[in-house]
Amino acid sequence: MAAAESDREVPSALCTEFLNFSVKDTASKWLQVTDLYKEVYHHLARYVPKIYCLGPNLNPQSEDLLAQMLLQAPLEWYLCGEDPSTGLAKLEQNNQPSQLCGHVFKVGEPTYSCRECAADPTCVLCMQCFLGSVHKEHRYRMTTSGGGGFCDCGDTEAWKKGPYCQKHEPNISDSCQEDPLAHLSTDMIARCYNVFSVVLKYAVDMLTWDKEDELPPGLEPPDRSDTYYCMLFNDEVHTYEQVIYTLQKAVNCTQKEAVSFATTVDRDGRKSVRFGDFAFCELAKSVIVRNTSRQSKPLRVQVMHSSVVAHQCFALKALHWLGHVIGYSDALRRILCQVGLERGPEGENSSLVDTLMLCDSKMWKGARNVYHQLFMSSLLMDLKYKKLFAIQFAKNYRRLQTDFMEDDHERVVSVTSLSVQLFTVPTMARMLITEENLMTTIIRTFVDHLRHRDLQGRFQFERYTAQQAFKFRRVQSLIGDLKYVLISRPTEWSDQLREKFLEGLDTFLELLKCMQGMDPVVRQVGQHIEMEPEWEAAFTLQMKLTHIISMIQEWCATDERVLIEAYKKCLTALTHCHSGFADGEQPITLSMCGHSVDTIRYCVSQEKVSIHLPVSRLLAGLHVLLSKMEVAYRFPEQLPLSELSPPMLIEHPLRCLVLCAQVHAGMWRRNGFSLVNQIYYYHNVKCRVEMFDKDLIMLQAGASMMDPNHFLMIVLSRFELYHIFSSAECRKRYNRENANKDVVQQNNTLTEEMLHLIMMVVGERFESGIGQVEGCDEIKREILHQLCIRPMAHSELVKALPENENKETGMERVIDCVASFKKPGVTGRGLYELRPECAKQFNLYFHHYSRADQSKAEEAQRKLKRQNGEDTALPPPVLPPFCPLFASLVNILQCDVLLGMLGAVLQWAVEPSAGHWSESMLQRVLHLIGMALLEEQQQLENSSEDNDVYFNFTLKMSRPGEAPSNTASVLALLENLQNAPHLEVHEDMIRWLLKTVAGIKTLRERSASTSTVTASGSRGQEETACDKDKAERKRKAEMARLRREKVMAQMSEMQRHFINENKELFQQSLEELDASTSTSLDHRYPASPDAALACVGPRRSRPREKRQVVTCILCQEEQEIRADGKAMVLAAFVQRSTVMSKNRTRPPHDPKRYDPLFMHPDLSFGTHTGSCGHIMHSHCWQRYFEAVQAKEQRRQQRLRVHTSYDVGNGEFLCPLCECLSNTVIPLLPRTMGSSSCEQPGLGQWLKTSGQQIKAMHSAHRKLQPVSTVEETVEEECPAPEVFTVDYIPTNPYSSTIKEMLTTFGSATYKVGLKVHPNEQDPRIPIMCWSSCAYTIQSIERLLVDEKKPLFGSLPCRQDDCLSSLARFGSACWTAACQPTVQGHFIRLLAALIPDPQVEASPCILDVDMLHLLVSVVLSYGSVHSQDSSGLSVDAVQLHLFHLITVAHMVQILLTSGPEEVTMEQESGEAERGEEEGACRLYNTLRTLVGSSLPEVGSGWHLWRCVKTGILPYLRGAALFFHHLHGVPAPPELHALCPGQWEVLCGYLSLPSNLLQLFHGQQELLEPLLHGWCTHPGIQQTLQGGGVLVSFPRESNSLIDLPDDYSALINQASSFTCPKSGGDKSRAPTLCLVCGSMLCSQSYCCQTELEGEDVGACTAHTFACGAGVGIFLRVRESQVLFLAGKTKGCFYAPPYLDDYGETDQGLRRGNPLHLCHERYRKIQKLWRQHSITEEIGHAQEANQTLVGIDWQHL
Repeated sequence: MAAAESDREVPSALCTEFLNFSVKDTASKWLQVTDLYKEVYHHLARYVPKIYCLGPNLNPQSEDLLAQMLLQAPLEWYLCGEDPSTGLAKLEQNNQPSQLCGHVFKVGEPTYSCRECAADPTCVLCMQCFLGSVHKEHRYRMTTSGGGGFCDCGDTEAWKKGPYCQKHEPNISDSCQEDPLAHLSTDMIARCYNVFSVVLKYAVDMLTWDKEDELPPGLEPPDRSDTYYCMLFNDEVHTYEQVIYTLQKAVNCTQKEAVSFATTVDRDGRKSVRFGDFAFCELAKSVIVRNTSRQSKPLRVQVMHSSVVAHQCFALKALHWLGHVIGYSDALRRILCQVGLERGPEGENSSLVDTLMLCDSKMWKGARNVYHQLFMSSLLMDLKYKKLFAIQFAKNYRRLQTDFMEDDHERVVSVTSLSVQLFTVPTMARMLITEENLMTTIIRTFVDHLRHRDLQGRFQFERYTAQQAFKFRRVQSLIGDLKYVLISRPTEWSDQLREKFLEGLDTFLELLKCMQGMDPVVRQVGQHIEMEPEWEAAFTLQMKLTHIISMIQEWCATDERVLIEAYKKCLTALTHCHSGFADGEQPITLSMCGHSVDTIRYCVSQEKVSIHLPVSRLLAGLHVLLSKMEVAYRFPEQLPLSELSPPMLIEHPLRCLVLCAQVHAGMWRRNGFSLVNQIYYYHNVKCRVEMFDKDLIMLQAGASMMDPNHFLMIVLSRFELYHIFSSAECRKRYNRENANKDVVQQNNTLTEEMLHLIMMVVGERFESGIGQVEGCDEIKREILHQLCIRPMAHSELVKALPENENKETGMERVIDCVASFKKPGVTGRGLYELRPECAKQFNLYFHHYSRADQSKAEEAQRKLKRQNGEDTALPPPVLPPFCPLFASLVNILQCDVLLGMLGAVLQWAVEPSAGHWSESMLQRVLHLIGMALLEEQQQLENSSEDNDVYFNFTLKMSRPGEAPSNTASVLALLENLQNAPHLEVHEDMIRWLLKTVAGIKTLRERSASTSTVTASGSRGQEETACDKDKAERKRKAEMARLRREKVMAQMSEMQRHFINENKELFQQSLEELDASTSTSLDHRYPASPDAALACVGPRRSRPREKRQVVTCILCQEEQEIRADGKAMVLAAFVQRSTVMSKNRTRPPHDPKRYDPLFMHPDLSFGTHTGSCGHIMHSHCWQRYFEAVQAKEQRRQQRLRVHTSYDVGNGEFLCPLCECLSNTVIPLLPRTMGSSSCEQPGLGQWLKTSGQQIKAMHSAHRKLQPVSTVEETVEEECPAPEVFTVDYIPTNPYSSTIKEMLTTFGSATYKVGLKVHPNEQDPRIPIMCWSSCAYTIQSIERLLVDEKKPLFGSLPCRQDDCLSSLARFGSACWTAACQPTVQGHFIRLLAALIPDPQVEASPCILDVDMLHLLVSVVLSYGSVHSQDSSGLSVDAVQLHLFHLITVAHMVQILLTSGPEEVTMEQESGEAERGEEEGACRLYNTLRTLVGSSLPEVGSGWHLWRCVKTGILPYLRGAALFFHHLHGVPAPPELHALCPGQWEVLCGYLSLPSNLLQLFHGQQELLEPLLHGWCTHPGIQQTLQGGGVLVSFPRESNSLIDLPDDYSALINQASSFTCPKSGGDKSRAPTLCLVCGSMLCSQSYCCQTELEGEDVGACTAHTFACGAGVGIFLRVRESQVLFLAGKTKGCFYAPPYLDDYGETDQGLRRGNPLHLCHERYRKIQKLWRQHSITEEIGHAQEANQTLVGIDWQHL
């Protein structure tokens, strides 16, 4: 398709029309006509197809321009009646701006909600309003918007206080009541009305138009062409990959184009994929449909005529235009609302707004978004019309939701999502309930969509198909709407609201009746269940409804009449559910301890039982409210309390609790996991409020209205334990010798669970309405018991507490009374710890503990008591009194049946022979006795008169059994058990019980006897008991101490004996130990005390030779390191690095042609070598590595699993510490410098080396093939007689060492240059020297940044690594071709001493001097080996070092900036010489370089520049020579003390006035200086031609991050994807190294790197970090580490909330602030080059990380 030509033809066709078209004339013509509608349609019919959709590629710029001129301008003229630029400005001037902010959120924009003032969680502020509001000082929640909502600033109903920010604060003078239309002339109103009606009608017609080939009447184009589009529509069924693949086949486009099509379809909802005649497009359509209809329904494709598409494009433009115009004035907004909501001729639902809403699911995504935006900026911003719109929305609610069920788009792009804007406004919600009966409508719609029922009419979720599951997910959004309607409780009720709410409650009860008893289970006996039944759907429904049920109860609580009616309705519903309750069940009578009760026979373990009982649970909630609101006491006559049948109320909840107990006892194992999961969720914090808690309350309600004996007998019967406790012989151990072990075990567990249930029924009184407590007491108790397990982080506590509908737990109000907060360090998180005074409220049998929690809490509390030296009893806490409605529950504790049960268990414990009881059963019995005693004590202490106390447990517990059996009393049994040897654990508890009994007796006697007995008696009794057990404990402790001492004495005696026997062995090892510890101290050297340590030059200190013995970590053999011995190697990791780069823009070099000999001072790329310090034999390592390779090959054949290392690249994990490594460095002995006599001065050496170099030049020329050598005229230079060029020195190293030299060399070369290994490449030695220098520089910077001394503070692994690198560098020439290395030396030296035979030597400003020093020193070995003159290596090294130091000073002076104006320090004598020298050198340079150097008068400034600039180089040189020669460092350099400069210069054999180096040898150095300064590169660089690096180079840091995280979110929300035209990026990611924002994890920004598609982050790491990257994923608040294409891991972000926790994924929404320590930690990892290592450890620890496609991020 010739796109270009068609594009070029467009303007010419329009040109004539253009020139003839006058906006003003058109508008004035329109003003005259009567039928504007027809006229405008005619105009649009003519122009729209000429502007839009003229070719395959849309051209938005020119289209928008033309549309503005030809279509929108006349409308604006007509609207204003004058030039729009003045007309609209006038409107804007007269406008009273709305107090509503109305800012619509973009995807990912930060939104803020105030936890203290928001009416509900959906009330949010945009960042601008938030920063100007009072709420930023409150507790707020910050989230990122999914897009589409708007800012609620200025809405008084959304905020309890502070509804306005500073910007939207209303003026007092405004009379808010006035009509916005008052400012407009009637003429203007009429015009607006006309234009808006026409444009809106046109847009609605076009967007809801469903014919593909013709247009609505009045819009038919004058001339119709045969051009069509094949239009592809979005759906939520097909994946990106399917769409891309299909498009490539259908319209044969490239992958890139297909990706771009798919992205646009996903974003806008549709995209044309082909343009041409009808047949051509139809063909593409059929291919797409055929290809996508296999798995699911096919993609939706339409062939549409170009004019239809054109009008639809303009219709969207028109809606945008309307939104834009009404922004000028509220009056226009109101007129548009009026037009939109005006009823059409068809009556009901015929307004334009209705038409759009009802066609919502037929439109494509882009169109929906545009008209939703328009609704938001018009209808929702005008309060009058918002109400009218809400009414229409509620009227059509059912249809809209039904359409949404059928539609496959997300809810975000459905009109139903506007419910959140309407239903959350409290006045609106109540109006819709009363006028439109909204509550009933929502619930009915919901119930209608859940059609599957069983015979009893209950919901049935058996095995959903995918389609039904999808619908079920959709239906849940209705519950969300109901939640919005109920979220704010009414303060005053009207009769109509009561009526409609109760009507809504009726429908809700119908819904709950369908859930009562759903998913019943029957115990499997014999074989395991075959199919796990579906249970999740029912629980999902329960979870969604939890808040609704709670909110309905809260609504009932605000009005007594509603509460009474609701209670009656609920009771009727429950009775209806139970109507078939007793049918077919046979009645039985239970009798025990002289009481009997009638009930029915029912076995949970044999019949059907269900965990879903929402009706009875709702009734339980309402029953508590009767007590809480005191309705039960004030209007008892209106309540049907007398008709209640308590046994019926408790029956189902009791079955449910028994089911849980039996599952615990292992009786339902064969029912599989579905039942275990149901029990788990029943108790889980998400569901328990409306499940487990309410069942317990229902039991309490029933028991409070029954005889406690009857209640307990029914409980025993349901627990299937009645036969055990009711037999007359039960105390004597019912004889079950034949009973099998499992049954005994089950019965024991059931007994324990039943005792626990009784404790809960009597003891759980912290709900206000049951006990006399405040609302916050319940939450205090929850927190207290969570913290009794262990100290917890804020987020853990929040998870453990139930949330209300506002996502609040109420924890902040009370947390400080029960806990204290402990701040976190650099890792970990802040923790809350329980305050010690709260520990006495601990209840071991807290009803929300799981079994695991309970044992942890018991352990922790006993430990605490032991630490405090108290006894370890954990008695029950004192409880608050019951409310009157529940007061009779206390009697359970003193009823005969319970006492009978307690006695039985104690009796079994006395005779422990039979295993029919358990410790925990006894523990529970003791706890129950304790509860009863405390209850009695409380009543006695609080009673005013004697007759008050009706509770007398002590009396009953001391009464023995009846005549025939004469069983012992409970008290007697306790006294019996006190000293039982098998019950030591419970000793403390029993002692506590007996003490309490004694106390109560004294209390009773005191109140009974009128004589005033002082309390001292009772206290005396207690004290003696107390003293006794203190003395007892002391005696035990003393005995234990003596025992310990005896044992210790025996052990030390044995040790001494052993040492005496093996004396010589110890002696030897001690000596060795002594030798090894003192390696770095000076006293071991024979140097005279006054001789200072020097590490370079002829005066170098010679350390005493010491055998170096190491152990191989693989075979554990010891081995001495010798040049001719077996090779020992260090595991090492070589990586490319840009950590010290001063120029990240340098393009990467071409590895084939790049010459790495000289490193530029900007260090743009380096090669870093690190090691974990573990040593192996080279052959052991080779075997290990081969095994790793073989394993990897086997794995590849089996299944493709990534590992954290890539064997193909030579990577492996260190066998000891699993640290990532990719090569090994051989360990070499120290090279011994020959202490030869020949120590020439500088001049002599320059002469000698010049001769040697000439000799080498000529020798190298002879080696070259003849053809390349040009006839050289100059005569052969005779070599100095002691320098033999063709002498081949013997290689001092063994074969294994040679092999390892090659191994490490080629690894460094391969990684550093990113090339294939090639052992013959001449660049190998250069790369090794360069890596050594780079590693030294990076370690030197690290030490400076961490403020550590130069020596003595490195970990030994870095020390070993540096020594190995330096020694390897000096030996690596032996593995390479000697002339090559000599060639390198010649070229390196030529940079310092000009050499006519070396061309293209670099300019002195383009060489990094430390790299030069290391390379020259290490390559000199290849030259020296042929020199037999006895020339001292040390002297040569010193001359080289001095030369390079001078060159570096020149470099520093050339690049020193102009002086800052600072106060000059007064300098002493010593300093003066230095300053003078600096000035002289600088002026020499100025004469040589010329005007590009500024004049500097201050010598002080110059010397300071030299001194600070050269320090890093000197420190690096000291590290290098120290590790090369092994000369220990002077003690002053082991600490950060003053005087470092002099010591450092001394150690390096330099004068402390460095300028003496130059002035002392001036006549020799002047010509060199001249050579350096006249290099053409100097002028070029100084005049801004190249990269000018100034010294000292500052350490690189990661970028500065803002303190407040929301600033980052805001920055990311305004970031648009650079590739896909202004589209918001879904995963904006910030590079922490350079600060670039990237669009990660998306198709649009994938690029090709080395032949595969990679995401934006991976591509960026190669440009910015040599393959290593550190990113912050802004929306997830997560740090991402990447290394190469296949490695990555997530790391904790440096942002913490006030509770010291990170919030990855921004789920909690607490405000986050930067933690500088944690950020520094990430920076340190980066500077240490440990990112790759960190990733390796993370991937080894967490296998899921390995499977992620990191390269797509």
